[in-house]
Amino acid sequence: MIPTRAEAEALWRSHNDDEALWRHALSVEATMRRFALAAGADADEWGLVGLVHDLDYGRYPAEHCVRVRSILETAGWPESWIRAVQSHGWGLCCDVQPLTPMEKTLYAIDELTGFISACALVRPSRSVNDLEVKSVKKKWKTAAFAAGVNREVIEKGAGMLGVELDYLIAETILAMRDVSAEIGLDGAA
Repeated sequence: MIPTRAEAEALWRSHNDDEALWRHALSVEATMRRFALAAGADADEWGLVGLVHDLDYGRYPAEHCVRVRSILETAGWPESWIRAVQSHGWGLCCDVQPLTPMEKTLYAIDELTGFISACALVRPSRSVNDLEVKSVKKKWKTAAFAAGVNREVIEKGAGMLGVELDYLIAETILAMRDVSAEIGLDGAA
């Protein structure tokens, strides 16, 4: 079964009610879509994988990236999509190594979208729309800023993709601008 966007959202909402986690899901979805288009891949497939990547986190944080398998299998999701969702937790909460371009991209940008959100929220504009790579890189060097974000995972992901960190940051910012209103980072308070 190939799920629709509406089905994916309904599944996500049946397992989560945290609006901050929903905004993160939307950020990851938009970023996955952007990278899929650049790779000539299926943007819907990559986007839906991004949307549900934290599906099990709300109810099962101790089993994150593990419990999601049974949830998605029960919902009839394709095996390759399930594996991609699990792989974003490689080395953190599961042992499914990212191998495909979709998996490597999800691994690289998951933590990065959170870091970029944090960077946008401390700007006077509280917006991703005027955020630049140099501002993100400046915060990157401050270990206490967004201390929960694993910068090594992001750097490792960029390496797996064969792209420079600046490029990964720039493209993620652009993707998040596309959904800035939906993720609350458009400066409209």
